[in-house]
Amino acid sequence: MIERYTLPEMGAIWSDEYKLQTWLQVEIAVCEAQAELGYIPQDAVDEIKAKAKFDINRVLEIEKEVKHDVIAFLTNVNEYVGDAGRYIHLGMTSSDMLDTALALQIVASLDLIMQKLEDCIQAIRYQAQQHRDTVMIGRSHGIHAEPMTFGFKLAGWLAEMLRNRDRLCAIKKSIAVGQISGAVGTYANIDPKIEELTCQKLGLEPDAASTQVISRDRHAEFMNGLALVTASIERFAVEIRNLQRTDVLEVEEFFSKGQKGSSAMPHKRNPIRSERLTGMARLVRGYAVAALENVALWHERDISHSSVERVAFPDACILTHFMLVEITDLVKHLLVYPENMTRNMNLYGGVVFSQRVLLTLVGKGMKREEAYAIVQSCAHTEWNVEGGNFRAKIEANEQVKALLSPEEIADCFDAKHHLKNLDQVYQRLGI
Repeated sequence: MIERYTLPEMGAIWSDEYKLQTWLQVEIAVCEAQAELGYIPQDAVDEIKAKAKFDINRVLEIEKEVKHDVIAFLTNVNEYVGDAGRYIHLGMTSSDMLDTALALQIVASLDLIMQKLEDCIQAIRYQAQQHRDTVMIGRSHGIHAEPMTFGFKLAGWLAEMLRNRDRLCAIKKSIAVGQISGAVGTYANIDPKIEELTCQKLGLEPDAASTQVISRDRHAEFMNGLALVTASIERFAVEIRNLQRTDVLEVEEFFSKGQKGSSAMPHKRNPIRSERLTGMARLVRGYAVAALENVALWHERDISHSSVERVAFPDACILTHFMLVEITDLVKHLLVYPENMTRNMNLYGGVVFSQRVLLTLVGKGMKREEAYAIVQSCAHTEWNVEGGNFRAKIEANEQVKALLSPEEIADCFDAKHHLKNLDQVYQRLGI
């Protein structure tokens, strides 16, 4: 195995320095494979490994003349290597090196992304544990529905990120492929065993059937995996933004000392990080669409995908990595207000317990249609009315009192009924 050229930050993986180093890494691995199979002298490979290097400025200078980045790179490397350089790139086409090197960059990026994804998973898991019993109102259509817990909401986030982790693990296997198959992928001028050995040295698998490029469905899958991760982050961010609204204020982004929310209004504490994450997710989704459009190339290859990938891959990887760092920190330091959750849940005298009243009446023998009409009438009378009290309305209803005792009515307004089966969800997730 050739030792991977690694740098600590995501941006560095997509730097020109790292990219050209992976190019050289691939070319040297091919030379080693050629020598092992007896196609080129071992002493030439030793000389190549000892002398091969590049100068980015010189590569760019040559490229201005030849208008071909790979030729410029190889020309510059050969300026250092000398006569043994004739064995570099032997029987290869540019995309053999480019696509195999790109796989190394993507795998390195995925490693960093998955590290940050794991941090995010642990942050969500911790908060889900902490708020397992923090009762709040669940909402559908933005309207109060029935009681749940904040921990249960976070459990849904956790399950989603675990699926993202599984997807990225599968995508890593799918994208970690190389090709050393020559022009149009027929191995006409290079032994397929060289591809096998080269990929083994680089920690990749040979592509099952490459053309002159590795088919871009793999890259589209990768980009869509990132889009799904960032879509999940966006979902969490939008939820935080909604729950931070002044009239809700059940959670809030941490507001540091000295932080300012508005140039005009000193009272403002805006969910700026969640808003930032929401916007960034749109960019990554856009790159996913571009990656899908890259799949349909002309015949065995064109380069319409290349210009897209030079922008899309660095941006999408850097954005995803940054978004994971941001959402992890946001979740870790999220301010949670259980008192406001209780207050909101009990607006208008507990109208959110209407289904419990309905089912209890039906259980006592009342027809569902009749029970529904009674409960709905009581709820709508008190809904959005200052001082409205659904429970008092139910307790005063003669038809309800004829079937339910005061204790049975009180039991309908106990939030514990809505939480009794949540343990099964927590157990599935190991919370």
